[in-house]
Amino acid sequence: MKTNNSKNPLVSVVMPAYNAEKYIAEAIESILNQTYKNFEFIIVNDGSTDNTLNIIKKYAKKDKRIKVISNETNMGIAKTRNNYLKIVKGKYIATQDADDISLPIRISEQVKYLESHPKVGVVGAFIEIFEDSTEKVIGIRKYHEKDEDLRRTVFFYSPIAQPTSMIRKEAFDILGHYDAEYPPAEDLDLWFRIGSKYQFANIQKILLKYRYNPNSATGSKTKLMEQLTLKIREKNYNNPAYKLTLFARVFNLLHKISLYIIPSKFKLWLFNRIRDN
Repeated sequence: MKTNNSKNPLVSVVMPAYNAEKYIAEAIESILNQTYKNFEFIIVNDGSTDNTLNIIKKYAKKDKRIKVISNETNMGIAKTRNNYLKIVKGKYIATQDADDISLPIRISEQVKYLESHPKVGVVGAFIEIFEDSTEKVIGIRKYHEKDEDLRRTVFFYSPIAQPTSMIRKEAFDILGHYDAEYPPAEDLDLWFRIGSKYQFANIQKILLKYRYNPNSATGSKTKLMEQLTLKIREKNYNNPAYKLTLFARVFNLLHKISLYIIPSKFKLWLFNRIRDN
């Protein structure tokens, strides 16, 4: 692990990477080119079998803010995240996926928001979705800004886009880390827990470009995501921090029934078409 000369970074940017050699350079550069500079950048190579680790090391030699961790075997996203949470120094933790692109003002905007809104535990933003093969913009996904609006959506869709999230470190200290039972829906479980003590918020700007590859969402993965999402929602039906409406209950019942009669990939395609227009 390389050390960082900055002893007191306000922000820890964290990036897990698995076989990401095609995109990771662009993702890393999008963080190094931020207008905000007081951060450490922890990149975890999660047992990649391609050239990912060599690319990360090349950047780490150029920028001392980068810390490199390499898992000997692939541990998966939740366990990898929990490992880097043990060493982060920042007051705020910004997530960066190895195939997405953060806009230069992203960290600056999110730090400014959290510093001026102490009750907010996690802040996200809008995302611009572009097609991997053509780089054509295929949608803009927007999220409500205010906590009261986001709480009304939590039983329908995630209140925060995970790739844009910046989270208070103290939220993890108080509420615990990612639950390894829920990948690939562990973020939703975390949002429910954060919302039990803090407010949600989203900056009303595009701060990240999200790479969409329709071939990466297999039917089995999408169905597992649906099953775990429903399980997490149901676990929070009686959570006093949220109000479960009759409509939300019916919606989730129909969603559960749809698992057996409608292909998951079709539902994902339909959701993306409706959500991003």
